[in-house]
Parts: sequence; structure tokens; C-alpha cells
Amino acid sequence: MQLRVPAPPEPPPGGGRAERRRSARPSTRERAGSVTARILGLSAPLTRRLAPYLRPLAPYARRLKPAYPRPGRSGWRRWTPSWRQWLGGTLASFGLLSAFLVTAYALTDIPSDLNSYATQQDNVYFWSDGTPMARTGWVQRQAMPLKDIPPDVRWAVLAAENETFYSDPGISVKGISRALFRTVGEGDTQGGSTITQQYVKNVYLNQNQTVSRKFTEAMISLKLDNKMSKDKILEGYLNTSWFGRGTYGIQRASQAYYGKDVSKLNASEAAMLAGLLKGAGLYDPTLSKANHQRAEERWSWILDRMVKIHKLTPAQRAQYKTFPEPLKANPLYNTGEQSDYLVELASQYAKKSAHLTDQQFDLGGYQIYTTFDRKREKALTDAVTKARKKAKQDNPDAAKNGHYGAASVTTDGRILAVYGGPDHRTQGYNESNATTVPAGTAFLPFVYAAGLEHGVHKTRGGPATPVTPDSVYDGDDAVPVTTPEGPYWDRSGKKVSAHNDGNKSYGEITLREALAKSVNTPFMQLGMDTGLGQVRQTAQASGLLSTSIGPQVPTLSLGSSTPSAIRMASGYATFAADGTHTEPYSVRRITRNGAPLALATPRPTRAIGPEVAKDVDQALTDSFRAAHPGVAAPDAAGKAGTADQGTTGEDDTGLNTAAWYAGTADSVSTAVVVYRMDLAKSLEPLPLKGLAGTSPDTVPYALWSAAMGLD
Repeated sequence: MQLRVPAPPEPPPGGGRAERRRSARPSTRERAGSVTARILGLSAPLTRRLAPYLRPLAPYARRLKPAYPRPGRSGWRRWTPSWRQWLGGTLASFGLLSAFLVTAYALTDIPSDLNSYATQQDNVYFWSDGTPMARTGWVQRQAMPLKDIPPDVRWAVLAAENETFYSDPGISVKGISRALFRTVGEGDTQGGSTITQQYVKNVYLNQNQTVSRKFTEAMISLKLDNKMSKDKILEGYLNTSWFGRGTYGIQRASQAYYGKDVSKLNASEAAMLAGLLKGAGLYDPTLSKANHQRAEERWSWILDRMVKIHKLTPAQRAQYKTFPEPLKANPLYNTGEQSDYLVELASQYAKKSAHLTDQQFDLGGYQIYTTFDRKREKALTDAVTKARKKAKQDNPDAAKNGHYGAASVTTDGRILAVYGGPDHRTQGYNESNATTVPAGTAFLPFVYAAGLEHGVHKTRGGPATPVTPDSVYDGDDAVPVTTPEGPYWDRSGKKVSAHNDGNKSYGEITLREALAKSVNTPFMQLGMDTGLGQVRQTAQASGLLSTSIGPQVPTLSLGSSTPSAIRMASGYATFAADGTHTEPYSVRRITRNGAPLALATPRPTRAIGPEVAKDVDQALTDSFRAAHPGVAAPDAAGKAGTADQGTTGEDDTGLNTAAWYAGTADSVSTAVVVYRMDLAKSLEPLPLKGLAGTSPDTVPYALWSAAMGLD
């Protein structure tokens, strides 16, 4: 049996469309969700997905939806939002602001690179007595560890700038609001930053006073305060802040205003320096009377604040009634004149001996303690300055191209003083370290030492025959130089012969007497007998540089080598040091921000035997006494030396081109050279034309005597 299901009745005409309209019409809940979505400004696809979740908010959304003008109100009240709308707007703004700040904090990174200007420091050079000599660098800054900064100094700064530093979050909301109001509303700036914010501005940002910079400063400060200890932030701030007088950091400020390290400041001096942080141009008391009054008032206020925050007792505060007057001028001065030559020598030695690259050294922060003696440097400089002035008056033509090089070196290698030139800023050419003019007869002691040390060879390949100070040589002028095979011929086919000063002949003469009287001919022959290679080796072992040693021909013994004044002084010091040589050095200690660096200090080495050194020193003593019998200096030893155009060849037409004096007294060796040279044209020596004076009281000897304190 089959069941029949009756078909549904057909709708009346037009009824289908009405039903479809009813079915397509959204329900009350759907309409509520749609209204809420429209109020919140959501898109249609998102609205359909979120509709179930938005329906409960519909009643509140309708109330918050602004309707202007407000129905049921009249006059101005029609345009005033209801309390619900005020509350909703406030909460929404607070929520958006909070979300913005949280997002900004999360997205802000602490810069990995510090402001290079904020971290750059100067290099400071000190005399041998520890007093400042010079500084180099664009800024005066030396970073100091916080442990080396006394608590009174730290709290003076905190009392002046940010007493809540150790408890605040790194920013001051009140200060930022005030600063933003002043910047945006009135176009200027206002203080109120914490020390953390000031540190961030110093080392990470620039000094631009803009809203965006202040906002970035605040975000970095918050994050930095969470990642860095308060002590490290305070240390960085104290080392990067501007204190006036060209100084950055509390250490340089202490030296600039009070001439001492920060570790030696008391609370009163610290309070004066802390006052400068508000603006050195207004609070440096030495600039004006108004500045002095402001500085004194702020100094007193800071000390009172230290009492208020319990960092000074009233009894301690009572001790500081008198304003601590700072120095009138910054004692940390730039280089100039002679100090530039000293700095040049010291910096070169420091980089080499401490294994520092140029880039590392230029970052600064180094304290270079030199070997230079302030009193000796002044005596030498004053003596040469006086000689230059006299030469310009007496012999202006010769003085125009006159040069004076001098150096004092101890027997243990310390360079005590140099004269490098009139002014490094106009002549960078350092005359004390130049290897341009021959040593002339000042070189004879090295030949004498080589002969005494190694003996002589009368036959080629035969055994060495000992030589003593009493060994006799021919001292006549123009004696031909011989070898085991016969006369020595130069390249032009002429016999080589030596000449004495003034072509004087002395006959048979001992080597000791020949050195004392500066007789040339015995030493040219002694050099050949000993071997020019041995002469060269002895000169180098005694302190002369290999690059300055002359060609290995007979004139080597008469001083064709071109040592600097520093190296000549070092060589003569070897004779006074019993034959041990210590390389000359100009730096005894290096630190960086107070921490010592490893420094390779030269050690003495054996150059010649002690008996040989004693014999050479005795001959030099005889030379000194013979030339200057009236000088009361029992331990002085030295000799004059001249070089002429014939020194570098084998002719006898020499004209003096350099005059030397080198010698030792009280374990200090000094060498002085006077020469003429037109640096604008060439490095060829010119005739002295009387610039060096006459024997025995030559200009080099007068300068040597002044440098040694014998005049």
C-alpha cells in the first residue's frame, strides 16, 4: 500500500516575497551586534564573525554613542557630552595611551653605540715629578671608576641634581611634563631631568631640544634603569658631564678648578663643582662678579641640601663657611713650543712600548708619565733661546738657517730634556732627534772603544793584537791610511789620508792623548786596523742607530755617521755606565683611566767591557780638563767635535758644517749640535760661518754646560 503525502498549499500571489523579506530581516540580537560594530567602527566581514561577542555590549555602546545635538536638552546643554560619554572617552584615551607607551617601551632599544664625542677622552702627559706637562685631544676628559670618587663628591652632585636618584625609576614624570609644556607651549626648555635622563642625553642622543628627543630619552632611561645598576649610571654621568673650562667629567673638572685629582676633593669643593652642572657659563665664579655671587649661593644651598638628606651632619656643614675659591685658570694646558717636541717623543714611545695602535691611542684616556725633568728642560730651552737671540744680533745671515739640537740622557736610559726647535707649530722638524749632520770628531770615542775592545789586526786573517791607551800611533797630518796589503786607494785612484784640525802634526802620540787632543790621523788608522765592521758594531751596541752609521770606508772613523743628539748622548752615557747600554726612553709609566698598562721598559745590555769603558771615560775626562781647566767639575767628561764637508769624502777642502759637544757628569750625558741647513731647499748641511763660535768656548759647549748646570 502506498501512502500519499499531500503537497503543501501554494502561497497566495505575492506571499512568497513577503516571507522572504521576513526571513532576510536580521533578528534583534543580530541588529544589536551590528549597531555595536558600527559604533566601534568595525568592517562588515569582521562584524559577522564578532557579532556573538559584541551583542552583550550593545546597550552600553548605544549609551556611549554620541548624539549631537543631544535630544531632550536645550541651549548649550544640547552640545555637552553626558557623564557616561566623558567617562568612556577618558577610559578609552587612558587605554590607548597605556597601549602606546607599552608598545613604545617594548620597541625602544638601548643604542649599542655610544656617542663617540661623549666617550672620547684626552691624553695627559706628566713631568717626571708627576705634575701635568701637556694634554692632547679634542676634549678634556678622563673617566674615573666610581670607587675612586669620594662619597662626598657623589652626594654633592646628587643633592644638586637628583636626590632621589637611588629610588626613582629613571625618569621624573613631573619634570618631563614641565619640560614638554615649556618646549611645546613657550618654545624654550626647562630642567627637571633625572641623572639617568641626563646621562642618556649625554652618551646616546644629541642635545636637540625637541619633543621627539625628550620622548626617546624617557623611554631609553626607563629601560636603562632596569638593565644597568644605579652606580654604573652615576659613574657614567659623572664622567661625561660638562663642567666648563673645556672639561668633561668630574676628574678633569677637579684638576681644572682646583689643580688636584677628584680623590682629594672635600665636600665644600665638591659642592662648588656640582653647582657648575646647572651651567658653567653662569656659575664659574672666576668669570664675573655676578657669577661669583650665583656660585656662592648655589654652593651654600647644595651643602644645606646634603645636610637635609643626611649626607652631612650639621657639625660637618659648619666647617664649610668660606667659599672654596677655584684657580683662576685651567692648569691643564695644550701643547706648544718645546712641549710639543716632548709630546711627540713620548707618544711615539708610548704606542710602541705599550703596543697601542694609533686608533686606540687617539680614543684617549691615557695618562703618560714621562721621564722629562722640568728644571733641566727649562735650563736647556732658556740656554738655546738665549744663544739663538745672540746669533741673530751678531750674525743674522748665518743665524737665518741655524739649527740647534740637544738632549740629556741618564746612564740608565731616561731622556731628561731635549731641545727640538723654536716652536713645533711652525717647525715640526725635531732637531734633537734628527739624523742629518755628521758626528765628525765627536765619533772618535767609539773608534777608541772598538780598538780597546777587539784589538787590531796587522795581517789579514791573523790573530788580534791587544791595544791599550798607551799604544802609539803616528799623529802627523796627511798620513796615508794603510791596510795589511798596503796603502788604501779611493775610487778615483788617490791614496786616502787623514787630516788634523788646522793640518797640525803631533808626531808619535798615544791613543789616550790623541783622543784628549782630538787628533784625527791615529783614529782613522786605528779604525782600519781594528776593522770598520767592529767599529760599526761597537757604535751600534753603544746606542747609535744602524740607519745612521756611515759607509764602511776609512772616513767612518772620522764621523761620517749622522746620529741624533739623543743617540749621541745615549752613546756617551754607555761609557759612563761601565760599558752597559740602556736604550733611551721617554715614558716610565702609562695608565688608562687610572688602571696601569703593561709597559716594556728597556733593560741594560753589555756593549763594551767595563775596563774599556773606564779607559774611554778617563780619556774624555782628560779632554774636558785640558779644554776647560777652570771648571770645577771633577766627574765631568766630554769632548768637542766638528764635522766638515771633507768628512763625507776623501778631500781636504772641508769647511765646518756642524759643531758638537758631548759629555757626561753626575750620571747624565748631554749632546749638543749646532749646524746650518735650509730646510726649504734641501737637507744638505751648510757652512757654519762662525755660528758655533770658536774653540774652546764654543756655542755647543756653552749650551752643554748650561744643560749640565756647570755655568
